[in-house]
Amino acid sequence: MTAPRTDHAGRPVVAVTGIGLVTPLGFGVADNWAALLAGRSGIRRIARFPTDHLRTTIAGTVDLPEEAAGGRVLTSSERVERIAAMAAEEAMAEAGLGGPRGGFPGPLMLGMPPVETEWPVRFALAARAAPAEPRYAALVEASVGFDALWRTASFAGVGERLAERFGTRGAPIAVSTACATGATAIQLGVEAIQRGEADAALAIGADGTVQPEALIRFSLLSALSTRNEAPEKAARPFEKTRDGFVMSEGAACLVLESLDHALARGARVLGILRGCGEKSDSFHRTRSNPDGGAVIRAMRNAIADAGLSPGEISYVNAHGTSTPENDKMETLGMRAVFGNHPDPFGPPISSNKSMIGHTLSAAGAIEAAFSLLTLRDQRLPPTINHDEPDPAIALDVVPNVARDAKVAHVLSNSFGFGGQNVCLVISGDAA
Repeated sequence: MTAPRTDHAGRPVVAVTGIGLVTPLGFGVADNWAALLAGRSGIRRIARFPTDHLRTTIAGTVDLPEEAAGGRVLTSSERVERIAAMAAEEAMAEAGLGGPRGGFPGPLMLGMPPVETEWPVRFALAARAAPAEPRYAALVEASVGFDALWRTASFAGVGERLAERFGTRGAPIAVSTACATGATAIQLGVEAIQRGEADAALAIGADGTVQPEALIRFSLLSALSTRNEAPEKAARPFEKTRDGFVMSEGAACLVLESLDHALARGARVLGILRGCGEKSDSFHRTRSNPDGGAVIRAMRNAIADAGLSPGEISYVNAHGTSTPENDKMETLGMRAVFGNHPDPFGPPISSNKSMIGHTLSAAGAIEAAFSLLTLRDQRLPPTINHDEPDPAIALDVVPNVARDAKVAHVLSNSFGFGGQNVCLVISGDAA
């Protein structure tokens, strides 16, 4: 049977033809997927900087080869650019589209953390401006030239440099929507293709902000796990004794194309980005509205945009951060959206964050990639560390061990600080 080239709304069907991954579990799709299915944790004690007097001393770090050789520790912006490029190179190689010498036939949609200049760079600029008594005016004057130090430390140029490196078309779009950022980047790419503005798009989510200031900020919000004595056991989404998320790093890239474009060049289709849904609630700077309205609406919007009913969703890749509030909110959303599901627990739902931690701006893209691999292999990754079920969470969380399953459509959830929510529906084919 020939796959339809347009969807239920008459829009071009959007195919995925390449995937790239970098997480604390390893470099590349093969290593990451094998580790995830094996239930292996990538959480470890932080060795990148001193953790004396910190409440949380664990994270999911991506330690790059040049650092392992005893080189300089990269700043967060350098790390974001480096791992984003690694993921993009793998995805484009698989797709057979574009490459390190450029020529990618569409725009770059980059999801990345907010602009941040780390303290070592601030101190260096301040010392250069006025060693005896650094003042704001002198600091500004020292940075006006946008010298190599400032450009390296700033996120502002990351998208431009990646676009130049891979030869993408048009101005690169860089976006930050808290923990939904990676999914937002994918949504932007999907919508550009659906509107006929592009035949293809490079969608990347990347984060490399395991650094002292960010760790302290999240710790002050009481958002982080303090289970330091057993790092691999710290992330435990949906489990009764969960005490917070584990900060992490990583990147994922999807090569998106219209199905017409992909088939015309003989590309292998890995899956279909079938629907996107978003909803914000503007309730609080960090918390979602307790009524769950925005979370529920984002899930329903994605399913409706895909032209499906809730009963057709085979599996949910959870946001599942391991914080008491988020997991309770996601459970509320699941019950509201899938209340009439044939299974009283609803479709199975599992959290990759139990193994890789919360990759923040990269999470939505990484979890979309894992959703595609779930469809490819018809195997559900587990939620590890599920030792004591929470009686308030009546969900099938695929506890501790991966499972074979018949999977046709996956809902991938991404819920961010400030009520920024994006959900994606990913299918195995366009039918």
